[in-house]
Amino acid sequence: MGKLTVAGVRNAKPGRHADGDGLYLLVKPTGARSWLLRVQVEKRRRDIGLGSVDLTPKPDRDKAIDDIPLLSRKVLSLAEARDKATLLRKVAMAGRDPVVERDKERQKVPTFEAAAIACHADLKSSWTKRHEETFLTSLQRHAYPALGKLQVDQIHAPEIRDLLAPIWAEIPDMARKVRQRVGTVLNYAHSKGWRAAEAPGRSVTVGLARRAASGNLAAMPYAEVPAFVADLASKPETVGRLALLFTIHTAARSGEVRHAQWSHIDIERKLWNRPAELMKSRVPHSVTLTDAAVAVLDRAKTLRKSADDALVFPSTKGKPLSDMTLSKIMRDAKLPFTVHGFRSSFRDWAAEQMPHIPDPVAEAALAHVVPDKVERAYKRTGFLEMRRTLLEGWGRHCSASVVGVA
Repeated sequence: MGKLTVAGVRNAKPGRHADGDGLYLLVKPTGARSWLLRVQVEKRRRDIGLGSVDLTPKPDRDKAIDDIPLLSRKVLSLAEARDKATLLRKVAMAGRDPVVERDKERQKVPTFEAAAIACHADLKSSWTKRHEETFLTSLQRHAYPALGKLQVDQIHAPEIRDLLAPIWAEIPDMARKVRQRVGTVLNYAHSKGWRAAEAPGRSVTVGLARRAASGNLAAMPYAEVPAFVADLASKPETVGRLALLFTIHTAARSGEVRHAQWSHIDIERKLWNRPAELMKSRVPHSVTLTDAAVAVLDRAKTLRKSADDALVFPSTKGKPLSDMTLSKIMRDAKLPFTVHGFRSSFRDWAAEQMPHIPDPVAEAALAHVVPDKVERAYKRTGFLEMRRTLLEGWGRHCSASVVGVA
């Protein structure tokens, strides 16, 4: 039990008054009162200011004060000063610097705009020139009006959802980029200790209007894909169903899957090396194969009529499947989504669930044209391996409802 009382603190004369365990009340001739803690840190005496004295009666205090962490409070009652002194004594006994601990809690949390500028300055050296130039511009236009003046520790899913709502359906590509860039800033803020949690994930887009991939190519929401994959896998195995599963797991165009040949598949390296003539861009492209995609290929092998079959998913006549074969599976399931829309499902998932993966990596996974200089910029971190990480995550997401798949 300390020596001081609340009445004693209020009526103390100028000087230093000991409470015990190194806690002191300092009263200046002007009447100003403050708390001081004396501790031993590595055998050296340290005097640490804790803050000024709060003489406000408990019922009259602003309740908002209770939400401020104790080490961050600069105006303290007698009880709070004792509690704060106890915490800092424990820090000193553990061999850490209590002043550093105190000041860490006092660190000023920046606004979203200030955090975005700091994030841009620290990370831009690893970005492409285009990304560096558009990062702040897009945030200034679409995020600053809603988030710019908010402290980063006060930004949660509802605030992000509200800023995205006006552009979510009207300009989906920009909405996706803004969503990802806001996430980058908040994750950066988390790494700096300015907020307790990373950027919110899927909760951000709950309640936003469903979007089409483009035109009438409706995309299945990515949260619904695992259940659809599980239902598809539970049905009798056909070449068409396996081709659709492979299309989903690789985020490929259906034509690329329908014309895929076994000679394009490198099982050992888990790659699907697609020649130029198979590609929309007429540029050769390799797709990393997930465990789920390889499992589909293993099942497709059991349906081969001959080891000489060239096509991975041949029709009954040995020709490539028609586009209608895969579309009919969607119609039979009475779903309003298209096969091509799964590419959009993947892209939305990548933006919302893997915001740490750069945009160009996700674009490359879709075989969209990515400038050589962009790919070179990511070479040092392994462009192909980053795509593999992204697609492996997609494979686990899609297979989450399949029994026996981790």
